Amino acid sequence: MTKLQKIEESVAALSDSELKQFAAWFAELQWERWDSRLEADIEAGRLDAMAEEALADLDAGRSRPL
Repeated sequence: MTKLQKIEESVAALSDSELKQFAAWFAELQWERWDSRLEADIEAGRLDAMAEEALADLDAGRSRPL
């Protein structure tokens, strides 16, 4: 049995209350990892071109308020 299969089996065996707690924990973990990846991309300059394009569109009047 793989690690993933063991996890799936364990999660399936949780009570409703435990599943709710697990889901909240897992959602938080996903956001933390996403934030870390985004911060790394920002620090590495991988978003600079998109930011420059957005600012150029703003300067050229090709945007509107949300």
